[in-house]
Amino acid sequence: MKIQWYPGHMTKAVRNMQEDVKVIDLIIEMVDARAPLATRNPDVDRLGQGKGRIIILNKADMADEYCNRQWKDYFVSQGCECMYMDSRRRADMRELMACIDKASAEKRERDKKRGIMNRPVRAMVAGIPNVGKSTLINTIAGKSAAKTGNKPGVTKGNQWIRLNKQIELLDTPGILWPRFEDEHVGEMIAYIGSINDLIVNTSELAECMVQLLMELKPDALNAAYGIDLCNAGLKPYDVIGLIAAARGCLRQGGEPDIGKAELMLINDFRSGRLGRITLEKCPQ
Repeated sequence: MKIQWYPGHMTKAVRNMQEDVKVIDLIIEMVDARAPLATRNPDVDRLGQGKGRIIILNKADMADEYCNRQWKDYFVSQGCECMYMDSRRRADMRELMACIDKASAEKRERDKKRGIMNRPVRAMVAGIPNVGKSTLINTIAGKSAAKTGNKPGVTKGNQWIRLNKQIELLDTPGILWPRFEDEHVGEMIAYIGSINDLIVNTSELAECMVQLLMELKPDALNAAYGIDLCNAGLKPYDVIGLIAAARGCLRQGGEPDIGKAELMLINDFRSGRLGRITLEKCPQ
């Protein structure tokens, strides 16, 4: 399934970030814990050369707990500070502040040698659409400092938010990159809702999702919908028909409403109602 989405405002957002990165000390890159590599934008790596880096595996409450630990260890081994979290939880903010403190230690030491005291750490919060950047800022700030939504593209421009005397955060729009060379990356990003649903073929997306879940975690479909997947000959379309019947998604005459079942499946995954699922295996 080939998916491409790169609206014009993202080009402007990248240009703005190229200017803003000159005055920041640290990049806090947010990814979705369910697909940590697919949701990393290579442009952020390019922009962040020479800057401190924290990778946040957000929505970790919807990802497999063991996989969260594996992915954290992986990114730490790549030289990044890393933590997994639910950006809605204030209880996770203390660990984030510790990460910021550690990642900005070199910056503070340089300031000290230059006689610069008490200059706040400026951190850019970056990532693809709908991974929870603005929610994180609002949780840290304890107020609605940044616009949020459950659709990609809510944040349209850069916003500086001063958290305290020590930290200033720059909320940036979610940005993708112009072309997904690997079509599976586009699928992963569409699964989690980081691509405008209006340009996605829902039927294809749902069938691809079922195929992946049947390979990764078939028990999740059994548990959520009470369907039996023991028949080895079942195709994704057949499974969606079983889901439609199990949940009463029926048309007049009792025929399965496949379209309604497809949308329900996608929304159930995005909301975590299918349980804790990680779509990508961590490199060994």
